[in-house]
Amino acid sequence: MKLSQLAAKPQLIKVVIDNETLVKDFSEDGTPIEFWTWDRQPLDVFMKLANTTQENASQIIDIVRTLILTDDGKQIISEGNMLPTQLLMEAIAKIVDLLGK
Repeated sequence: MKLSQLAAKPQLIKVVIDNETLVKDFSEDGTPIEFWTWDRQPLDVFMKLANTTQENASQIIDIVRTLILTDDGKQIISEGNMLPTQLLMEAIAKIVDLLGK
């Protein structure tokens, strides 16, 4: 197979947070919490995440802002809107896990 056959435009994919504690604490109806992200990331985003250290950890929010999306591709974290810390950390973990595959 040629590498060029695997190149495609990014597509939105659903990511599910099904951690029992988080669902209990944040989901009104007890269903898993969903968000969307791109199935492939630009290399610069991937490299910024890979190179995040304690010295520049604040940059991770700027990066993650572009990765945690609604089902129509809009950013959830925006000026004045932030997720509860537990959900943000779980969403970041889910995205990092996806990027690692």
